[in-house]
Amino acid sequence: MADLPTIDEALALVLAHTRPLAAEEVTVADASGRYAAEDARAVVDLPPFASSAMDGYAVRAVDTPGELRVVGASAAGRPAQVALGAGEAIEISTGAVVPEGADAVVPIERTQPGITVEGVSAGENVRPRGGDVRAGEVVVAAGARIGPPQVGALAAAGVVTVRCARRPRVAVLATGTELRRPGEPLGPGEIYESNSLLLSAQLRAAGAEPILLDAVADDEAATRAALERGLDADVLITSGGVSVGPHDLVRPALAELGAHEVFWRVAVKPGKPIAFATRGDALVFGLPGNPVSSLVGFELFVRPALRALQGALDPKPEFRAGVLGASLRRGPDRDELVRARLRDGVLEPVAGQESHMIGRTASADALVLVPRGDGELEQGSAVSWLAL
Repeated sequence: MADLPTIDEALALVLAHTRPLAAEEVTVADASGRYAAEDARAVVDLPPFASSAMDGYAVRAVDTPGELRVVGASAAGRPAQVALGAGEAIEISTGAVVPEGADAVVPIERTQPGITVEGVSAGENVRPRGGDVRAGEVVVAAGARIGPPQVGALAAAGVVTVRCARRPRVAVLATGTELRRPGEPLGPGEIYESNSLLLSAQLRAAGAEPILLDAVADDEAATRAALERGLDADVLITSGGVSVGPHDLVRPALAELGAHEVFWRVAVKPGKPIAFATRGDALVFGLPGNPVSSLVGFELFVRPALRALQGALDPKPEFRAGVLGASLRRGPDRDELVRARLRDGVLEPVAGQESHMIGRTASADALVLVPRGDGELEQGSAVSWLAL
């Protein structure tokens, strides 16, 4: 077991073989979930004019406190048509242009009819032009993931399109004579094929475009033909057929098709038999057939590769800090990912941790990393975990 790569070593090999995909122009409206391929810069100052932070009156600070004469109004989208003179005030609403001559805003609750205003300092309750972002400044940096806050910032700064790496096209192939589609009657020894749907859901969440290939039986010619179709994608993920049994046909078929195997097997539980290969620019992940092994392998290795393909600055798994809610036995040779439920900051392992128990996984929302070692990881220990 000592010769098997660790999680970190295997991940480093994956990322060393991964390069960002070509960039394309994307409208800001369609950019959520994508990664910026280059810096996106503000088109205008934000805000584009000095504006009021309050409903109240625009004034000259030197005229306050005192009684002022109201000479106009400035509303959002309808600036005042007059400049402010000595002893004058202009009624103003939040977000409206601060009129020429004014340098402060008195909130309406600090005024009295007539109007008498309390004292204010120059600049008080005024949002300066460009106080948020200046035209030409970076709003979203290259490699950053674009989410709702970034979409809002880009739109406010006048950005119409951003350049993003295109979404990876990922072929998914499940292998096994025993597999049947959900809804079909099951014969002796048959099971429903769930891994392709599981992986498809993970792929969409990772910003990729899944291409589901029809599952293939354990037949050399059929397996080879299906793999050849899948290798046209940016990434090919197979499920099953990567161990050492007589029906494990994926790795030999990939070799025949010219794929270069970078590693096979990793010191991790579940998911030890995972394989990683390349052919040209295509990445190939051979995941084990047990559903939980497939899920874990995706989170540890495939999702980071997809992030790297999309140009993420830090594509590695996003481990978080937590507290373990129950003691767990450690394995001497392999790090383990344990399914758990997060409750008030405490990670409670779910019952049933075998790699085929996908039904039990439905109640889990976290994978807890249990480092290899002797003895137990005690209840209350600080642990790292991945969100599901």
